[in-house]
Amino acid sequence: MDGKKEKIQRSLSKNVEQILPDKEKLAVLMSKRKIRLYNGIDPTGTKLHLGHSIPLRKLQEFADLGHEAIIVVGTGTVLAGDPSLRDKARPKITQKEIKDNIKTWKKQASKVLDFSKVKIKYNGDWLTKLKLAEILDIASNISAVQLFQRDMFQKRLEKGGTVWMNEVLYPILQGYDSVYMDVDLEIGGTDQVFNMLVGRDLMQKMKSKEKFVMTLPMILGTDGKPMSKSSGNCIWLDDEPNEMYGKIMSIPDEIIIPYFKTLTDIPEEKIFEYEENIKNGTVNPVELKKKLAIKIVEMYHGKKSSLNASEEFDRIFCQNEMPSEMPKIEIKEEKINILELLVKTKITLSKAEARRLIEQGGVKINGEIQNDWKKEIKTEKEMIIQAGKRKFVKII
Repeated sequence: MDGKKEKIQRSLSKNVEQILPDKEKLAVLMSKRKIRLYNGIDPTGTKLHLGHSIPLRKLQEFADLGHEAIIVVGTGTVLAGDPSLRDKARPKITQKEIKDNIKTWKKQASKVLDFSKVKIKYNGDWLTKLKLAEILDIASNISAVQLFQRDMFQKRLEKGGTVWMNEVLYPILQGYDSVYMDVDLEIGGTDQVFNMLVGRDLMQKMKSKEKFVMTLPMILGTDGKPMSKSSGNCIWLDDEPNEMYGKIMSIPDEIIIPYFKTLTDIPEEKIFEYEENIKNGTVNPVELKKKLAIKIVEMYHGKKSSLNASEEFDRIFCQNEMPSEMPKIEIKEEKINILELLVKTKITLSKAEARRLIEQGGVKINGEIQNDWKKEIKTEKEMIIQAGKRKFVKII
């Protein structure tokens, strides 16, 4: 196999769940000409997480092979609300929220993408300009039965829930992105199969053109459940090195290998060796987790920051010492309720969250566990507040 074909096969195999309708047909097309492909992300939050890095890294692979890769920010589709894996409709979003959410997206994505090779587009630029006659023409290509038979809708209805018309229209709007951009390939997580296949149907009916669909694996979060913005289990692309390192060290042992496979470029034979070592009990999973954490932090923050984060983690968790550096906050009140203190020091975002943290035994002041959320705290300089295992603040 020559070099070009080998690179194509690798891009169509590594971290790929499925290619529809046929992997080899796509390989042949890629060997003949430059293809156009895209991945879409709806701006439902301000941050991108490691789960987003999987399709972004795949986009970059194609861009490096000379293909036209596009990341589409769903400023139009987000108005409808993607129902994928949802047991109820998403809350409506305003234009201001959309604008605020995507302020730093390009900066975050640039940790993975080379924007001299990858284009960025916003589907609100064309979807919000569609006229009624155009929307009806697009929708006439997709059966209503097909849309309503979606398994997640059926599950909702069985539980007595509701399916809203905007949710039913969502895959049509996402599908039209493919038609408008005239793409050859769409890539996305396994949760996007239905939406991407609707786009394939639209492409065939509206342009008589083949569109390929590539599904990629989805990863679990720090609690072993699907990584999602609403679950609070995300490792964010813009997490500080120490925070990112600590979160990776907290993941369940059973997802160490999937993380190596999907989030790093460590050779497959080395990952297979790690997997066998875990099965045989010849390695402590914690040691592999450290290798994983060092690698991922290095990818997003550089080697020096990665090694510093590793040393800091060992200092705090292995040697039971305080961090070498921590945020410093000035508190003017001589006495303050502990809930208010935790919010003012930005340990928590709300008093409700602070109360839960105290009730769970997750707050220490100068090393002493706090269990009374009504307590008045006498503030002192150099006082150290700790929440959980990784958050520290010093009062100045």
